[in-house]
Amino acid sequence: MNRRPTLIAALTLTAAAALTLSACGSDDSSKKDNDKIAGADTGGDKSASPSPSESDTSGRPKITFPSDAKNVFEYEKTGNAAKDAALADSTLSVNSVDEAIFEASTGTKALGFYNTGKALESSITYVLGYINKNHTWVGETRYFDYKVTLSGGNGAYVTYCSDESKSFIKDKKTGKVKNTPTTADSYVLYNTKLTKNAAGVWQTANVASDRGSKACQP
Repeated sequence: MNRRPTLIAALTLTAAAALTLSACGSDDSSKKDNDKIAGADTGGDKSASPSPSESDTSGRPKITFPSDAKNVFEYEKTGNAAKDAALADSTLSVNSVDEAIFEASTGTKALGFYNTGKALESSITYVLGYINKNHTWVGETRYFDYKVTLSGGNGAYVTYCSDESKSFIKDKKTGKVKNTPTTADSYVLYNTKLTKNAAGVWQTANVASDRGSKACQP
């Protein structure tokens, strides 16, 4: 697996976000070598997120990825329109960060479309870490165990786990892939805050992470 400095800013969780957040994540970016976040697949019928190669019919930016990297998002639709929209846009936030890594650019349309505030600032810093080291990633990252809670009409908290045991850092200059063993640090718990903007997009506004969380380990 490739161990990234797990993305993003410190998330101030309110009581409404207590959800089932037994382990509110803190940014552990100082713990590991540059890792990856994730990219693109939908994980079958469980996921509501479109694959990055698909065109969007609502004016949203198209997200594309290389053929040797993908994300799998595993969650069941709740039947609640707002919750399902927040879940879907949460996956697109993840995809947008990965696309920026693959494109080696923080100026992609999707990055600022699906992220805002502290999450956008931290995502830019995170992507630059890859760019400055001339790194990318390959393989597959799985996202699972999604939970969503609404906060008022325009807020939501989404928690989920990632399994990075099948994804790896690649040096773009040498082509060498860093094959690292699967350990507890292959699993990360994410706690995210989303806000719905005027266009109806659920943007990720803040993220906290806990690498090695027991809540995500098999």
